[in-house]
Amino acid sequence: MHKTQIIILDFGSQYTQLLARRIRELNVYVEVVDYQISAQEIKEFANLKGIIFSGGPASAYDATAYQIDHQIYSLNLPILGICYGMQLLAHDFNGVVSQADKQEFGKAMINITKPCLLTEQVPPNSIVWMSHADHIDQMPTSFEVIGTSNHSIALIKHKTKPFYGIQFHPEVTQSEFGLTMLSNFIFQVCQSTKDWFISDFITDAIKDIQQTVGQQHVVLGLSGGVDSSVSAALIQKAIGHQLTCVFVDHGLLRKNEADEVIGFYEKHFDMKIVKIDASEMFFKHLKGVVEPEAKRKVIGKLFIDVFMNYIEEHNQEINFLAQGTIYPDIIESSKKGHSSKTIKSHHNVGGLPKNLKLTLLEPIKDLFKDEVRQVGKQLGIDDKLINRHPFPGPGLGIRIIGEVTRAKCDLLREVDAIFIEELHKNDLYNHVSQAFATLLPVKTVGVMGDNRTYDSLVALRSVNTIDFMTAQATHLPWDFIDHVVSRIINEVDGVNRVVYDVTSKPPGTIEWE
Repeated sequence: MHKTQIIILDFGSQYTQLLARRIRELNVYVEVVDYQISAQEIKEFANLKGIIFSGGPASAYDATAYQIDHQIYSLNLPILGICYGMQLLAHDFNGVVSQADKQEFGKAMINITKPCLLTEQVPPNSIVWMSHADHIDQMPTSFEVIGTSNHSIALIKHKTKPFYGIQFHPEVTQSEFGLTMLSNFIFQVCQSTKDWFISDFITDAIKDIQQTVGQQHVVLGLSGGVDSSVSAALIQKAIGHQLTCVFVDHGLLRKNEADEVIGFYEKHFDMKIVKIDASEMFFKHLKGVVEPEAKRKVIGKLFIDVFMNYIEEHNQEINFLAQGTIYPDIIESSKKGHSSKTIKSHHNVGGLPKNLKLTLLEPIKDLFKDEVRQVGKQLGIDDKLINRHPFPGPGLGIRIIGEVTRAKCDLLREVDAIFIEELHKNDLYNHVSQAFATLLPVKTVGVMGDNRTYDSLVALRSVNTIDFMTAQATHLPWDFIDHVVSRIINEVDGVNRVVYDVTSKPPGTIEWE
């Protein structure tokens, strides 16, 4: 299959995944690895052409700074240090890095003072996106400055080795010629070749599944989300009815979701699907559970229990367990604690019994979400399913603040359906990244007709984001929101007040819980 040409040593930057995606978009396969990787381990990458040091929250001069195996500098591979990565380069080659008097956050102008391969086709002056509190105070003697900003050294280059450093983030859209510089590093400096194409991935993945599975049988937990759906379609294309999909209805799904998903796959993919209605069990175990992380764990454990019960009942027929794990799941679950703290549990990582006797099959584990969608489209999955907004594994369980009950789910289903329906009607759905409704544990006084009401409060939320690491609230048209609110109040019994959440991420998260 594909060969890794570039690796990114991850020092905990919130932009690391976006950086990797940008390189994949150049048709070059890149992997994100822990910064503690050894030079010997790097040598095992047979086709490696270059290394990138990511940004990160640490300071290169601290005693607790993230350090690398210095033998990496002797591998004769080009290196690009970004933000913290540049400061680490300077520090490791005996330069001085210190806290800056004038720190730079946001847009800044840079000036290219000495053109080189990295800055080909980049004008002398351009806008970049800065995010740093430290700067290079004293240059290492083996490096030279090739660009500056108003307050810092912005670009550096080793005098004899293909080592470069940039103080800004080239992967974000705010850096005008950032992708040009990234492309220059990948193709001019590293001499990488374009060999990463989704069509090739599909062909290779199908062959790999066929060779791995042979005549044996696979079970997959189908949630209706993009990741599990694409995994199911890919495996079905490879082995047909040797795949059984198990759809667990935990009662926390959106309106008509189970019937729509199952109907689509049975019609278009001739797929064997078993539906298990376990909603009564889920609501029973969620009774009295209020804390968000506790709810996630209850839902996650029950889902695994129901799924494993099915597997145990059919254990003579099943040899493989398939999961819709994608590359960001792998990155997050493999970190050694050096970077961002866990904000909340992810449903697809962990939770499986340690004594599981099935072999794990994860056909899309090397893909980012946008690549998963490309695979889905090429496999013929309907755009309506492929472009669906993310829906959390715990479902409405974390969109109901407080205790979860069937009645609350039924109410929220109706509210959510109206919001999503109107987004589709007004051609807004595909212009926002994620939209949903949340039911708050608050009753408010209202007036409907001549009567006083004391009913529930719901919050609508819509965000726009590139990588879901940061997000901005969508500026939906006011007349649209007004119409949606009117429909909710008039059509959903039990709701008398609607608010619109305008919080960005950070400081908030996209979901409320």
